[in-house]
Amino acid sequence: MSLEENKKNAIAFYKMAYEGNPSKAVELYVGSEYIQHNPDVVDGIQGFIDYFERMQKEYAEKSIEFVRCIAEGDLVALHTHQTWPDFDEYVTMDFFRFDENGKIVEHWDAIQQIPKNSNNPNAMY
Repeated sequence: MSLEENKKNAIAFYKMAYEGNPSKAVELYVGSEYIQHNPDVVDGIQGFIDYFERMQKEYAEKSIEFVRCIAEGDLVALHTHQTWPDFDEYVTMDFFRFDENGKIVEHWDAIQQIPKNSNNPNAMY
């Protein structure tokens, strides 16, 4: 798989899961394992599905914008801007490792809430 394909697939995978269809996202884009490093999500494929199904039920009105996508070797990094109910905003950085078949097999992330006030005029995304 090429870096461009991995970038396209990482965005499609995350968007599909975030918007409420994690089972289909796993079917299309995940390999035989899914190693999870986010401490709020149970390790493995089912943990990923359960987390995103719960997020969809509890926060159906959330939205995501993909700001940047960078790929190197078997890794893809996504920089996103997320808006949740009541204009609760977050900036995230997600890292996905792909296997030799072009499937996602590992995930790390960092999430930071966007404060209401900033000491500078620059967006966090």
